[in-house]
Amino acid sequence: MEELIRQISSHTGISEDQARQAVNMVISFAKTRLPEPMASQLENAIALDSAANAAQQMQQQFGNLGGLFGGNQ
Repeated sequence: MEELIRQISSHTGISEDQARQAVNMVISFAKTRLPEPMASQLENAIALDSAANAAQQMQQQFGNLGGLFGGNQ
């Protein structure tokens, strides 16, 4: 979802916060219009994407900790 937000921001000239709001509005709208099984799948996909982004950010932030404990950097 972050890639979508960055692309919307760069193509339209709006801030990433504004793009994030727009994406969240579209997702919320779509979930109200989709049949329940599809809305649940959309919610799960968004949750997985958010978890993957969080894990990637943690890995980037803490990736060099291994060097503190004698591991490879």
